[in-house]
Amino acid sequence: MDETFYHILPNGVKIVHRATETEVAYVGVMVGAGTRDEHEEENGLAHYIEHCVFKGAATRGKTTQHLHSRDIINRIEDIGGEINAYTTKEETVFYAATPTGHFTRTLRLLADIVLRPTFPKKETDKEVEVILDEIDSYQDSPSELIYDDFENLVFAGHSLAMPILGTRKSLRHISRSARYANEWMAHTYRPERIVVFSQGKLSPKTVFQAVAREFDDEAFAYLAPQAAERIGWQEHEPVHPYPTALYRKHTHQMHVMLGRRAYPIGHEKQLALYLLNNILGGGAMSSRLNMALREQKGLVYTIESQYTPLSDTGYWSIYFAADSADKEQCMDLIRKQLEQLRERPLTASQLQRALTRLHGQMAISAENRENNALAMGKLMLYHNQAPTWQETFRHIEELTANQLWDTAQEMYDPDKLFVLSYE
Repeated sequence: MDETFYHILPNGVKIVHRATETEVAYVGVMVGAGTRDEHEEENGLAHYIEHCVFKGAATRGKTTQHLHSRDIINRIEDIGGEINAYTTKEETVFYAATPTGHFTRTLRLLADIVLRPTFPKKETDKEVEVILDEIDSYQDSPSELIYDDFENLVFAGHSLAMPILGTRKSLRHISRSARYANEWMAHTYRPERIVVFSQGKLSPKTVFQAVAREFDDEAFAYLAPQAAERIGWQEHEPVHPYPTALYRKHTHQMHVMLGRRAYPIGHEKQLALYLLNNILGGGAMSSRLNMALREQKGLVYTIESQYTPLSDTGYWSIYFAADSADKEQCMDLIRKQLEQLRERPLTASQLQRALTRLHGQMAISAENRENNALAMGKLMLYHNQAPTWQETFRHIEELTANQLWDTAQEMYDPDKLFVLSYE
């Protein structure tokens, strides 16, 4: 059975390693810095950095070498590996898959690009054009764009409302000079905000020693004297009625999102809402929303619900796309499903069926080693531990129908929903 090992370096860098029998190693660096750590004029900076660190970096050693973008790609692809990165509202993540025999080489490359990027102007200017194209393609995809606009509605007035990609104006501003990226990283890419995660047929001693070499105090010589303080979320109830918004997008279908703010990571009701969300509109075709709106009525092609916990807040949402003439019928059916979960506790058989389904989904999902490694890094970032899916499921199994009912009554109040529509 896979075993998980933990270590924290004296400077605060956290390490989590899961020893497996596979010959492929996953290794990554997760930084607790994302869109919410930006100011309005620098919106998109975290995502810009995620892209541009691959354009050039300095190596460490007696003789400093400068890696160009092609060097960075070749160091991974020449050994058959893959490297990737992504940005969220709260994290920036860089990771790679590599044969286990090249783990040290891969970790060193990740340390170079994360801790010693050079941001060559000619290359970063080209990358800005790539990001601008990404923004344009996003604008052409209402099913994706609506999530940004919904977060803007739910977290209005806070940095959590800003889009991850930034805007044309902010990108033009932050790309003028590497100074903006370097200064932001000096305040946010700090050892206490970093998790190095790995998974593969490697001894924990090998992993811990390699990370200690690459992420020692000298590696953080770029740090500013003080860390940037994250802008915390101050919970408050919206004015009544809850905000709604209608945007004219001239799309073929109407796109709608509804939901509300919810529990943060680590909240005592987080797992209850996670299970409820799976029952309501999780990935299964047999979810209540899919059965009520698609299978029984044929009103939608896609309907799903999501629960997104963040470090100090969160939200849950329902998304669907339908013909404009069917919007109100869809909304009525959704409200009916929410009310059913609020009216009475699940029966013993309903709860057992939900648990059995979730157990299978979690077991199948766990076969994706890449997703496992990424989830492990995030758990370590916020909890200082990374339980396996089996350990998490055991806690879910302990939930009672009354606990779920209590959570549904609080979260699924139909009078306390934000609603956003594209027409």
